[in-house]
Amino acid sequence: MTKKERYKHIIAWFEKNMPVAESELHYSNPFELVIAVSLSAQCTDKRVNMVTPRLFQDFPTPEALAHASSEVVLDYIKSVSYPNNKAKNLVGMAKKLLTDFNGEVPRDIDLLQTLPGVGRKTANVVASVAFNINAMPVDTHVFRVSNRLGLTTNSTTPLATEKELVKYIPAHLLGKAHHWILLHGRYVCKARKPECEKCGLTQWCLYVTSEK
Repeated sequence: MTKKERYKHIIAWFEKNMPVAESELHYSNPFELVIAVSLSAQCTDKRVNMVTPRLFQDFPTPEALAHASSEVVLDYIKSVSYPNNKAKNLVGMAKKLLTDFNGEVPRDIDLLQTLPGVGRKTANVVASVAFNINAMPVDTHVFRVSNRLGLTTNSTTPLATEKELVKYIPAHLLGKAHHWILLHGRYVCKARKPECEKCGLTQWCLYVTSEK
């Protein structure tokens, strides 16, 4: 089976079996999405969704958040992973939105990465989800599952994985494909114990065929 054929079969399966695939983070605008995705690093979406309602209510705009101290923000997000760094980055992000972008979240992936706490994955998520820009965010789930399925070959970094996925997945499907792979990794192709018996992709999966 060629790599193109593998992609064709896997994409067709997802289109049939997961027609709706979207972020599980709760947000109502690009600013809130930047915050939620930044908080989700090394943390579950479920936990993030527990802390963001109060945070969004009390700091609804970049102006409000920029005038808060990181110590105050820390009290809102202390149950997420690495809360001290994230609190500092959130305040810094809000300040930079005011000074450099007139309080608006930029649509450009490179400009998004100039915001404190916003790496390439977060920038790609915001561009894709908030602005419908064709982008492929690569988190730990996407990195792992792409390798197991054989969608990527010898891609040892998230950037290399992103480039290979972008090469083979039609541009208009990139945003949805990100969620397909991410959700499959979250609920089926788990890191420590993949539930292969529940998976509909085993006939095209290199991880399964290599185990036989």
